[in-house]
Amino acid sequence: MMADRVARGVTDLLAPQVLVIAVPPAVGLLAQGWAGAVWGLVASALCGGVPAAVIAAGVRSGRLDSHHIVDRSRRAGPLLAAVAGVLAALVLLAWLGAPRLLLAAVTAMLAALAVTVPVTLRWKISFHAAVCAGTIVVLAYVLPAVPVLLAGAAVVALVCWARVRLAHHTPAQVAAGTAVGALVTWATLSAFGVH
Repeated sequence: MMADRVARGVTDLLAPQVLVIAVPPAVGLLAQGWAGAVWGLVASALCGGVPAAVIAAGVRSGRLDSHHIVDRSRRAGPLLAAVAGVLAALVLLAWLGAPRLLLAAVTAMLAALAVTVPVTLRWKISFHAAVCAGTIVVLAYVLPAVPVLLAGAAVVALVCWARVRLAHHTPAQVAAGTAVGALVTWATLSAFGVH
């Protein structure tokens, strides 16, 4: 069906690993020009590249069902790799003096993982929704907030629809992911005093 094809396309295009790899250089570029984009590439490599490589290896070996890790019981290893990658990025970026906004965004990733990882061990919260919602909040800090939040709400709703349409999540799981991603990211950026 066409709706299923659209849902699969949305799920792939706006997957957590895609956003975590693509967004930091864009945020860095918008915040501090080309130097910021380079800092963003460092964050992308560690925060997104490390877990993406672990997931790809798991899919190739047959340990994981897909790069979306539909089977919740298989998420622990890739999530630990994500936590390790984000921690490594945070330490390296802080040590090298990366821009404050990028440090805040990476800290928000770590804070969101601190909430979602324990939850997903018992209940299948949507990482797609959490990462998408968090991404919109970060983009609202570097672009005009109102249009970004309005357009972003539509994008998050589309992601949530796609995850439910494919029967990978329930409405409650995508709602919880959205709330965690948006609130944790907003609280972290606010704590950093990012404006």
